Amino acid sequence: MKNLKASEIRQNFIDYFVEKGHMVEPSAPLVPIDDDSLLWINSGVATLKKYFDGRETPKKPRIVNSQKAIRTNDIENVGFTARHHTFFEMLGNFSIGDYFKQEAIEFAWEFLTSEQWMAMDPQRLYVTIHPEDVEAYRIWNEDIGLEESRIIRIEGNFWDIGEGPSGPNTEIFYDRGDQFGQNDPKEEMYPGGENERYLEVWNLVFSEFNHNKDHTYTPLPNKNIDTGMGLERMASIAQNVRTNYETDLFMPIINEVEKVSNKKYLENDAFDVAFKVIADHIRTIAFAIADGALPANEGRGYVLRRLLRRAVRFSQSLDINEPFMYRLVDIVADIMEPYYPNVKEKSDFIKRVIKSEEERFHETLEEGLAILNNLVAKAKEETKEISGKDAFKLYDTYGFPVELTEEIATQENLSVDMATFDAEMQQQRDRARQARQNSQSMQVQSEVLKNITTQSDFVGYDVMDQVTTITDIIYNGELVEEVEAGDSIHFVLKETPFYAVSGGQVADKGTISNDNFEITVSEVTKAPNGQNLHKGEVQFGNVNTGAEVSASVNHTERRAIEKNHSATHLLHAALKEVLGEHVNQAGSLVEPDRLRFDFSHFGPMTEDEIDKVERRVNEEIWNSIEVNIQEMSISDAKALGAMALFGEKYGDIVRVVNMAPFSIELCGGIHVNNTSEIGLFKIVSESGTGAGVRRIEAFTGKSAFLYLESVQEKFNAIKSQVKVKSDDQVLDKVVQMQLDEKELTKQLEQRNKEITSLKMGDITDQVEDINGLKVLATEVEVANAKAIRETMDDFKSKLQDTVIVLVSNIDGKVSLVATVPQSLTDKVKAGDIIKNMAPIVGGKGGGRPDMAQGGGTEPENITESLLFIKNYIKSL
Repeated sequence: MKNLKASEIRQNFIDYFVEKGHMVEPSAPLVPIDDDSLLWINSGVATLKKYFDGRETPKKPRIVNSQKAIRTNDIENVGFTARHHTFFEMLGNFSIGDYFKQEAIEFAWEFLTSEQWMAMDPQRLYVTIHPEDVEAYRIWNEDIGLEESRIIRIEGNFWDIGEGPSGPNTEIFYDRGDQFGQNDPKEEMYPGGENERYLEVWNLVFSEFNHNKDHTYTPLPNKNIDTGMGLERMASIAQNVRTNYETDLFMPIINEVEKVSNKKYLENDAFDVAFKVIADHIRTIAFAIADGALPANEGRGYVLRRLLRRAVRFSQSLDINEPFMYRLVDIVADIMEPYYPNVKEKSDFIKRVIKSEEERFHETLEEGLAILNNLVAKAKEETKEISGKDAFKLYDTYGFPVELTEEIATQENLSVDMATFDAEMQQQRDRARQARQNSQSMQVQSEVLKNITTQSDFVGYDVMDQVTTITDIIYNGELVEEVEAGDSIHFVLKETPFYAVSGGQVADKGTISNDNFEITVSEVTKAPNGQNLHKGEVQFGNVNTGAEVSASVNHTERRAIEKNHSATHLLHAALKEVLGEHVNQAGSLVEPDRLRFDFSHFGPMTEDEIDKVERRVNEEIWNSIEVNIQEMSISDAKALGAMALFGEKYGDIVRVVNMAPFSIELCGGIHVNNTSEIGLFKIVSESGTGAGVRRIEAFTGKSAFLYLESVQEKFNAIKSQVKVKSDDQVLDKVVQMQLDEKELTKQLEQRNKEITSLKMGDITDQVEDINGLKVLATEVEVANAKAIRETMDDFKSKLQDTVIVLVSNIDGKVSLVATVPQSLTDKVKAGDIIKNMAPIVGGKGGGRPDMAQGGGTEPENITESLLFIKNYIKSL
């Protein structure tokens, strides 16, 4: 058997099948495209489903690929076994209605045994087949020449995942020799059994049946071949190592973790688990982020967050207690670069995401673990189970993952009451759902609305005023024929220029009127059957169904909304340009006065990035781009390069808002005709709304001008206040004033110190001998809490062998601080002093054995607290 690098095995596999007339299908991104049924691409065939089910015909019926994949159904096993991974590569050759069993088996045998390719010893290879697959048996036995003892019949050799193509399969096993697995009586020592000796290297699936809805099987018109060979385990055989983790795919990562941790791999079982978890998870995380996923609280983002947090927690068993996973990204990039250059290309971005997530989790861990340790101790003494309510509180209040609670509990031989946890979780979801329902208007009228089927056309893309007819009126939840002045109603128009709230754009406001009545429109939403449903109040007159009316949108507000909506498209494109292609819209609000735009990004934007984005949007406004809006098929829109919003569902015909070359998006909203109409764009804030999501608020047009005018007014007021004539002098003057203030503050603090010192006299005279300890416990007069710490530092420098307890009354609030020399902390602890003293002054506190702080709200008890603490030390 040749000793090959993993990259050589991958290339050999592809080269071999290209020689056999296969086309190379590039590895698809891990985040599925146009496939909502998958969270991740999880196999080599997942990206080829379109060929297997006949939706698309490939350029060649013979295909070879090396497909990166993620599977997360076995996360808990990763690190504890030799071959479980969350990220892996599947090498595969596929035939779409071309060759079948004979060629598939011959190709596999030649690739594995030929001296030119893998050069495996044929005597070490065994195969399994389905008991009824007579043809596969004949090929292996007669054509390949395997004796019967090396062909094992296994009932489970049938590939079937429900409806769709299915069929028998044959698996190829490599015998690693009797030094593997002989010591474990639990192992099933035969090919296909659970053991470490006979390793499955390749699975050939013969798709020859269609699994029908009624669970019958009928022959497929086109028979297909689907094979899968795990690169990681083939590398472990080629490199003759015990597990996948000792191959060149993982060892460079493990070596780096050894350097960081000062621990050695393969010297300690507990350490080995941590090394494996880290090496496996960093590959998954780096590749997933490179392919567009970001840590989040749900979906694939939650899988990433869970993997990163699991790796960080295991790293603590290696005494790594700081962010470090991000430092492994370059190593992953180097290992995988020959075939997957995008990890290297995006490494800076990937590292920033991981580092920021690590930092956040270290804070969570510190708080959560302290609480969990107490719960573990309590459970050990009592029920041997951590209560579901406590586990939920840890999750809900502190963001501590329940998987970690379970893992830690298992390691301590405890269980977690997951039934109660799940019930608490469900209650939270129900509360959230209830809150959402309560916030939606018209709930009671839903049945009435469902029964309204009259046609209503939206004409507002082209006009803001329309003569039309009222077709349906709803008052107090019922359909009515007539209403009068003062009534608040919902109604439908035959044609309407009023935009219904959707896609982040607010609804239009305006009036509906004729000579006999007028209605002010305050809300427009979508009725269940798609009509625009208007809400308004009758100002005067009686309103009846069938009345002809003039429907008029507020022109000023509509034009402002158009400007803001078009600006969000320019902003989206500018963010992608400045921050990177990972930016995706995560929500927006388009109102007349302002716009709000939420987007995926891992951390706060810098001032420079905000300035660049703002300038780019304004440049495209100054470029006067014609806004071209067309309806077309979704495939034509994608061919044009239109950006679809991630996670949005679109029909076959879509509306494309084209501001080429800068921005092309799918959107149902209302826009300007030319970007120059936006006038001016000004970002007024950038903030975070949750993990991985940032928010920009901005003004356009008149609002932007008024905002800048108010900023100018404030600047002029400051200029006047600091008494300078030129704009250029304002900053210098303010900086000088700040420096002067700092200097004055420093002088004042020094004077206060001197006054305190004079008042206190010689502090050595106030040191008492209590219980064999030198103790200074006294009240001091200081200006603030910072000053009491400075006084403590001053006293400590003079009394280095003394227990010092200071208390002060600062504006009616009590401030406490205690220090104990390190040499005395075995006799008395500063944290205990403050914990016992603080309740007497109506407060709490604590800290380290050598230094602690606290506070209270009852200054009248200061004398009593000092007396108490002296007695406390005396009693030790």
